Amino acid sequence: MNAELTLTEFPPVSTAQWDEAVRKDMQGAAPKWKLFYRAEDLRGLEYLDSAPGQFPYTRGARNDNDWSIRETVCDLAAARAALDAGADAIGFVLGAQDIGAVLDGLPLDRGAVHFEAGERAPELLAALAKRPVARGSVGFEPLTDPAAAAKLIRAVLTADFRPVTVLAHRFSLGLALAEGVEILAQLTERGFTAAEAASAMVFSLAIDSDYFREIAKLRATRTLWARVTESFGAAAPMVIHACTAHATKTIYDPHVNLLRATTQAMAAAIGGADVIEVEPFDTAYRAPGEFSRHLARNTQLILKQEAWLDRSVDAAGGSYYIETLTDTLCREAWELLREIEAAGGFLQYSASGALAAALAKSRADREAAVGSRRTTIVGTNQYPNLQERMLPNIEREDITPRPARIFEEIRLRTERHAARTGRTPRILLLESGDLKMRKARSGFATNFFGCAGFEMQNADTLTGDPDAIVLCSSDAEYAAFAQRVIGELRAAGRSTPVLVAGNPADSIEHLKQAGVADFIHVRTNAAETLRAWQQRLGVSQ
Repeated sequence: MNAELTLTEFPPVSTAQWDEAVRKDMQGAAPKWKLFYRAEDLRGLEYLDSAPGQFPYTRGARNDNDWSIRETVCDLAAARAALDAGADAIGFVLGAQDIGAVLDGLPLDRGAVHFEAGERAPELLAALAKRPVARGSVGFEPLTDPAAAAKLIRAVLTADFRPVTVLAHRFSLGLALAEGVEILAQLTERGFTAAEAASAMVFSLAIDSDYFREIAKLRATRTLWARVTESFGAAAPMVIHACTAHATKTIYDPHVNLLRATTQAMAAAIGGADVIEVEPFDTAYRAPGEFSRHLARNTQLILKQEAWLDRSVDAAGGSYYIETLTDTLCREAWELLREIEAAGGFLQYSASGALAAALAKSRADREAAVGSRRTTIVGTNQYPNLQERMLPNIEREDITPRPARIFEEIRLRTERHAARTGRTPRILLLESGDLKMRKARSGFATNFFGCAGFEMQNADTLTGDPDAIVLCSSDAEYAAFAQRVIGELRAAGRSTPVLVAGNPADSIEHLKQAGVADFIHVRTNAAETLRAWQQRLGVSQ
């Protein structure tokens, strides 16, 4: 056999042939999304020939990928410890501390500092005008009072200090760009050049768990911002602070957060973020300690020193999928930006209530997907650790919206009930008949009710005194199975509710008449059903 075969020796395969193969594999069902990408998908994309560090900065705002590792701290000792342990940038949360003492105590010569000052941001900027910081930024939003903000920004703006942060993690890409456009417009109206206004800003993005989409999101964000600033006459690159998304954190099975944060940090690095922050895995239920901060910091150190992600610029560039997805996100965000501008701009869009409505809809859609388990959160709404008890570990309430809270509140309610009464509801999974179906449905039911923190027991005969019984069998066997089990219960004078794992369409009415109380299956809204069964079994708030 010739070991030097080349691709020219293989016959070409057309897109039509690939489509036919997909239809055959899917047995005629239409795919929900595009399953493959080819070179032809790149036709018409404008930015493919640009290089890193070149307009429109799709492939990166710099010609290297040596991002900064940021760690957020609340006191001076923690800031020094973070820098000693490998961080090269600090996020400092300014509470009630004296600003002068903070500026005196921070090791400003060792790394950039980003200040989170909340309502004290104007006070901080006034102090920084007298005592400047060489490198860093401030979490300051200027749109509340643009005139006053412009004076503060002018007083502290330098080449390496950016006093304005667009909190893009709150929004979709199009909304974040619209806020950026509004800030540019407000500052240029007050005497800033477009280049000065752009250089005052840093965008803070949350990196979600949709790995490839997040890579493309960073590329698209830079591309569109370059187009925006070009229209103002600046054509400036964007500076991106990327943080692993707090919205993806969970209380239950919290060490899975380490896996989420790793893939999120990888997406941020490959996407070309300038500053990356990995949030500690336990922030959803307690103040992070040294161990969890160490793991968060080392996630990035490993990505740099062992995975060498800092040695490759735009590693995803050229991928048919990533390039196409980048272009798709650009088009979607640009269309939304145009709609907002046509409606009068970001401030008008916000004042009209449209912004709040858009954010509320986005949150509701995401929560609905989690509640019905169309979106999987491992350890929370799928594949729970049945032995896990987190109530004793919760040290603080996390009020930040997180989709996982839907199921966390359900399970914590069960834990509180158990602490108060000494008893956790017990579900008997009664198996019978077809081995394959009974095991599959028993596993499904374990997963389903385990998300509420109920105790689960498998058996093939009625045993003990469970709070509810779930029948696990095949559709064809359920009628006889249910009639037998419910008959035995009633003969013994027991009113234990009986459910069926599955959706046997042909016999549902018959099963209801026989006394089956409920059906659980893949189309069941798990959150609503678990709340209803908690109430029925006496698990109250």
